[in-house]
Amino acid sequence: MDRRTEIRDFLTTRRARVTPEQAGLTPSPPDRTRRVPGLRREEVAQLAGVSVPYYTRLERGDARGATDAVLDAIARALLLDDEERAHLFDLVRAANAAATGPAGPARPARQPVRPGLRNLVETISGIPAYLRNAHLDLLAGNTLARALFAPIFDSPARPANAARFTFLDPAATAFYPCWDAVADQNVATLRTEVGRNPHDKALSDLIGELSTRGGDAFRRRWARHDVRHHRAGAKRIHHPLVGDLAFTYETTRITADDGLYLILCAVPPGSRDAETLDLLASWSSPQPTSETSTRRT
Repeated sequence: MDRRTEIRDFLTTRRARVTPEQAGLTPSPPDRTRRVPGLRREEVAQLAGVSVPYYTRLERGDARGATDAVLDAIARALLLDDEERAHLFDLVRAANAAATGPAGPARPARQPVRPGLRNLVETISGIPAYLRNAHLDLLAGNTLARALFAPIFDSPARPANAARFTFLDPAATAFYPCWDAVADQNVATLRTEVGRNPHDKALSDLIGELSTRGGDAFRRRWARHDVRHHRAGAKRIHHPLVGDLAFTYETTRITADDGLYLILCAVPPGSRDAETLDLLASWSSPQPTSETSTRRT
C-alpha cells in the first residue's frame, strides 16, 4: 500500500463529504466555481488554523512534521469521528516511519490459534462463539457458531474468510438479507486494518484478490475510504436450515494474542430468534453413538 496515496485519498474523500454549512462556515451565494459539494482545501486550512500550502502538502501525502495537534485540528475541521481520527493518525505514523527507515515487521494477523484458546472457545455453550483475526479470517468456533455460520466455515477456500465469502460466494446474498450493510462493514474493517498494519503482505494479497474477483461491488466500497471498528452490533441472516434469524454480537480483543478477536452472539431469551437458535443447536449437537446409548441403558 502506498502510504502517500492512502493519506491523499483519505483526506480527499473526507473533505468531499463535508459542506461549508456543516463545517460552520458562513453560507455564501451560489458559487459556480465550486467543483465539488464539499470543502475546498483553503476552507479546511482556515478551519484547522494552518496555512493553505501546508494543508495542500499534507493532502498530497507529505506528512513530514505533522504534529498531533495539527492532525487533531484537521480531524475537527473534517468532522472525523473517533475511528476516522485514529485512522488518520495511523496513516501519518506509517508514512513518517517509512520516510525515516525500513519498513517494520507486520503484526502476525494469521498466527496459529493457541490450543488452550481454541479449547476455551469450543467449550463455550449456549451461544455462538468464534475467533477471527484482523483479516476477517474465521479461525475457530464452537459447535453452535460453526452451525450458525456454516456457509462461511464450509467454504472451500482456507482459511474461511468473511469478506471473501461476502464478495465471492454467490450464496452470500441469500445468507445476508442486508448484504449491502454487511459488505460495507467488511470493507471498512479491512480499510481500518490497512492503516494499522500497512506492511501486512497477506492483507495486501487479500485486498488484491477482492479487487480483482469482487468486481465493482468491492472496488466502489474500497474507494470510499470508510473505516470502522465493529465491536458490537446486530446482524440478520437467512440460514439455509432454519431460515431467518436476527442476533446481536459483542467483539472482544484477545489481549494475550495481538490481532485476535472473540465474537459472542446472542438472542433475546424467549424470543422467536431464541427458538430458531435452539432448533439449530439441536440439529448441530453431536448425536450419541450406539455404543454410548448401550452403556446408558
